[in-house]
Amino acid sequence: MKEENIKAVEKFLNALKQKDLSLAPIADDLKFCDPISGDGDGIENFKAFLTGFLPAIDDVRVIQHVCEGEFVITHWEVDGVFGRIPVLEKFRVENGKITEAFGYFDPRPILGD
Repeated sequence: MKEENIKAVEKFLNALKQKDLSLAPIADDLKFCDPISGDGDGIENFKAFLTGFLPAIDDVRVIQHVCEGEFVITHWEVDGVFGRIPVLEKFRVENGKITEAFGYFDPRPILGD
């Protein structure tokens, strides 16, 4: 289970890198939160939020995964028009799909502060 949960998270991050969210194994009833989107739910809301950022992404790199049961904590970086932004994100993976994604990062480079 550990390896398949990490694989689901890596597929999601690769979908960001490829700018193709159809590649991401996301559950329809996803719960998500980050400093810019706030709290949200549903795959369509998540995709709508991320679609605005896809053109700004040049690269995505995984630094480390820590997995316990259905939870994967991933330290990753995104490079793009806002510079390099380190992200720590907690994912819950159930039946091969991401059901929760809670991201933590400094939003100031994106917000212009």
